[in-house]
Amino acid sequence: MNYRHSYHAGSFTDVVKHVILTALITSISRKDTPYCYIDTHAGTGYYDLFSEFAKKTKEYEGGIEKVIRHENPPPLIRRYLDCVHKINNELTGSRFASLRYYPGSPMIARYLARPHDRIIACELQPQEYQALKSAFAGDKQVAIHHTDGFLGLKAFLPPRERRGLVLIDPPYENPDEFSRIAHSLPVALKRWETGIYAIWYPIKEQAQVKRFYNTLKENIHHPVFAIELTTYPDLPNHLNGCGIVVINPPWQFDESVTEILPWLWKALTINDQGSYHAYMLK
Repeated sequence: MNYRHSYHAGSFTDVVKHVILTALITSISRKDTPYCYIDTHAGTGYYDLFSEFAKKTKEYEGGIEKVIRHENPPPLIRRYLDCVHKINNELTGSRFASLRYYPGSPMIARYLARPHDRIIACELQPQEYQALKSAFAGDKQVAIHHTDGFLGLKAFLPPRERRGLVLIDPPYENPDEFSRIAHSLPVALKRWETGIYAIWYPIKEQAQVKRFYNTLKENIHHPVFAIELTTYPDLPNHLNGCGIVVINPPWQFDESVTEILPWLWKALTINDQGSYHAYMLK
């Protein structure tokens, strides 16, 4: 696997994924009982936007920078931005740090976790794994594993907390990634039927997304909530946007997402292109 997320750190697709992650963790935190968060493709923990990789693409300019500049963010967006600002303050040692570092999903999950919650992060790419391990060195609430995230679904489910969230976010390097996800989910649900599963995916062509949805409907007999946001029209062979499907969405999660999507799309869209949708798959 050659994928390096540093090229795409802070992009509009990262922003969408992490805002939805913030919404999910906020929802499950309404109960006092502990939860377990499992990240199947965790990356490095955080990314330096001044690095050679990030500077080469500057995708963060169309993502996190636009969101920071956009006016009147809703409370849930502010909570997500608090994660970004706090991590920059901690890594730079300054309370007034500007945007240099962008947190990955395990770092955002750690910021939102309570003292009795637990995090399991899987990463297969050796350099990314070592960076992830260093980012959480000494943190007893976070367990780092050098493994394929899909194998992790078999190894770590069900967690002892019996409550929580799995984020599945592979790099989509392989053409059969959608199929692999769709066929891994029934096995995971058999092990942990009440778990919440969030699957992020790129939107390059609607036909591919529809096939994915149809496969889910055929194989998953649980509530599935779909969220899509695009910043371009349906251009062929182009990253037009991204989506997340949430299996077993928590109570009132759909309402919180519906409230923030218009603001988020307006912040990220390019000349009012693209669209946003949130609905239950039937």
